[in-house]
Amino acid sequence: MKPSIIYPLMIVIASSSYGILSTIVKLAMKNGFASSEAVTSQYLFGFLLAFILVLVTQRTLPSIQLKGWITLLFAGIFTATTGIVYGYSLDYLPASLAVVMLFQFTWMGLFLNCILTKRLPTKIEVISLVFLFTGTILAAGVLDVDLTSIPWQGWAFGLAAALSFSIFIQINARQVTGVTMITRTFIVSVVALIIISLFLSPEIIWNGQLSAGLWKYGLVLGLFGIILPILLFSFAAPKVGGGLTSILSAMELPVAILVSVIVLHEAISALQLFGIILILIGMTLPPYLSMRKLTYKNDI
Repeated sequence: MKPSIIYPLMIVIASSSYGILSTIVKLAMKNGFASSEAVTSQYLFGFLLAFILVLVTQRTLPSIQLKGWITLLFAGIFTATTGIVYGYSLDYLPASLAVVMLFQFTWMGLFLNCILTKRLPTKIEVISLVFLFTGTILAAGVLDVDLTSIPWQGWAFGLAAALSFSIFIQINARQVTGVTMITRTFIVSVVALIIISLFLSPEIIWNGQLSAGLWKYGLVLGLFGIILPILLFSFAAPKVGGGLTSILSAMELPVAILVSVIVLHEAISALQLFGIILILIGMTLPPYLSMRKLTYKNDI
């Protein structure tokens, strides 16, 4: 497999991992646990898994410059704040609309990347965003939602979640020298756990909820919500670039819908399926055309 395919595929796998989380949280809630407890367990077990990986694989201390520490600090902060403000948005918005608001990170991330790299969006990137935006609205089923009664806090928290995730993507597109990907994941997980503990449910560590069965959900959430995505984003995003990473990360929504259908037996309409197809088209356009352009140059 060509490297030009491997790195975008890693981003797709990372974002797909995020898509699994909502179903796992719903399963935890069905079994009597609060959503805040499930999310806190995600960051706790993500930290524990990262700690085990560091103990097993690392033999030397990282040699990181101040600039690298700042990058890792903010990566951890925005990993946590995305989960926190998205959770707050669900207190004011229907789930479908909260998803649509979160997925504004696609255009936010692209334009942040354009600002940071001092460039204009390409024509294909703009076309891709149109597909993604339209597909997100259809796939999330937001057309049936009454928008007149939505409080301003819902819009604010929804946009804040999107902005936070788009910043997270841009930060992870930066390389940090002197640190392995596993150590990077561990440091990010430590910072994220500290932030989450300040705002959600740190009491799960001592109130018996973990031994009551929460640990099973936390383990899965930690693997698919911390370890896999942070490792893959950290490795592939610097190769792919922040703009394309934002577009490819839209895979989260189709996976979230399909997993909920398979595991929770939720209904899915033809309109939602059409929306998923539009998202997939919007995702694959930039890398496909890029590879075609590269193949054409090589043939010449």
